[in-house]
Amino acid sequence: MEFMKKAMICIGLVCLLWFATVQPSVVSAAENGMGHYTPGGMASFIDTAPPGFTVFNFFNYYNGSAGGDRQFPIGGLVAANLDVTTYADVIGLAYKTPFDILDGKFIVAVLVPYVWAEVQADVDLNTRLPRPGRSVNRRDKAEGIGDITLIPFWLAWNKGDFKWDARLDIYAPTGGFTKGQLANVGLNYWTFEPVVSFSYLSSKIGLEVSAFAGLSFNTENDATDYHSGDVFHVDLTVAEHLPLSRYGFIGVGFNAFYWKQFTADSGSGAVLGSFEGRTQGIGPVLSYVSPPICGHTILAEVKWLPEIDVNRRLEGDYVWFKAVLAF
Repeated sequence: MEFMKKAMICIGLVCLLWFATVQPSVVSAAENGMGHYTPGGMASFIDTAPPGFTVFNFFNYYNGSAGGDRQFPIGGLVAANLDVTTYADVIGLAYKTPFDILDGKFIVAVLVPYVWAEVQADVDLNTRLPRPGRSVNRRDKAEGIGDITLIPFWLAWNKGDFKWDARLDIYAPTGGFTKGQLANVGLNYWTFEPVVSFSYLSSKIGLEVSAFAGLSFNTENDATDYHSGDVFHVDLTVAEHLPLSRYGFIGVGFNAFYWKQFTADSGSGAVLGSFEGRTQGIGPVLSYVSPPICGHTILAEVKWLPEIDVNRRLEGDYVWFKAVLAF
């Protein structure tokens, strides 16, 4: 029953992370109206531990907006009536080492994003006071390598149709950031993010249930003196996978996400004070697993995730496309 003990520990950690976020606390919204973790970023079997050396490409599109009655801290400015469009193409490498820890496989990984961003907003010229002042409309664009994600610790287990793991994601401030600029490809602060996951994919009936939960702990943006509140997020996928004769498998289902801050924004740059930030959404997901091709397997996934309940954040739609080549 060792497997069941480990599975219960993993599920218990997910519940503990969830419990920590529903207690009464002062909550806030992140600088720029978003954080390093993108909702739906880790959600299904395609995001579980790799079988060996793996190359993957993740493409994300987001378009979100906020009306003139909502102000956001962005790039050291106070802006309203925002319209934001971003594209990010992420190249990643993951390697399952020959080392075992606690009977789990030890893995390391790195993800390098290339980001395009365009932001239009009414910028408040009275940036030091938490009240509307005279504003001007601006449109800024940015392009370049974003904040790199390092995964120096990734420990994974599997038993039959079950997989579960624990990992530490570190987002490094490698992307360009300019104070006073609406559009930036980096956030200019570190994020340390422990994550746990549990995935079940039935080899008999093709049913998949996958859950990922994490906590994002942010450092201060020293260019704007803004310390974004810490975040809890959870993603869930339920899908049915069907055989395509000798052409592999196709999966159809849905992905849901929940994102919530649980500590207050702080620092002299937090001129709007502390206010609650939350988003959740749900949408369809379609996946594909190829038969072995020259000894390699190709996995692909596409999903559309509209936000359906948002507070103190931008509101819009996420579109993901993922392709994985497992050696």
